[in-house]
Amino acid sequence: MGDPQLTEDLLRPLAHFLDLGGTFAFALSGAMAGIRRRLDLFGVLVLAVAAATFGGITRDVLIGDTPPAALVNWRYLAVAVAAGLLNFAWPALIERLRNPVRILDAVGLALFAVAGTQKALDFGLSPVMATLLGMLTGIGGGVARDVLLTEIPAVLRADLYAVAALAGAVVVAVGHVLGVPFVVTAAVGGLVCFGLRMLAIRRRWSLPVARERPAPKR
Repeated sequence: MGDPQLTEDLLRPLAHFLDLGGTFAFALSGAMAGIRRRLDLFGVLVLAVAAATFGGITRDVLIGDTPPAALVNWRYLAVAVAAGLLNFAWPALIERLRNPVRILDAVGLALFAVAGTQKALDFGLSPVMATLLGMLTGIGGGVARDVLLTEIPAVLRADLYAVAALAGAVVVAVGHVLGVPFVVTAAVGGLVCFGLRMLAIRRRWSLPVARERPAPKR
């Protein structure tokens, strides 16, 4: 067995890096959505910051890590604003990706779900609760972006959005219980989340949709 303190010292920067990676991906996603709606620069940056930080802020408030990291660490705001400005100045760079908003959203979803689950575990939450919080971290940014654009959030539609985040979070939580290194569980969990989300988009996988009951005949 390795030194627990050394392991913790290695995990902390890795989880922070994943958090910043998710921040960048969701900021690009939010900015691109704003550009497609022909918002001005301020509107694009608001969407970028909201999409990039909402999930992490919600997670930190719920686990008692206050003030939230996104409000006290300048790197989060800097990464989000930089992504928004990059997208606003050179939108063609992002548009070259096929269906860029969904791809970037899937990347952010995977990174946030993994990092959110690990942070919740670090704060002593049970694996089950950490899994749910990791899912919430993943879907929070997309929900904020869609609400600001007056769209039904993707998590409430029929495609596998929250389910993909939950799958990635489960991998991290189970790996934690089994003592698997976080580097491994983060990679596998992120790939599971991203892969499931992209397969759902490509193959149009969906959950059952609620159907309105027909009115009784008189």
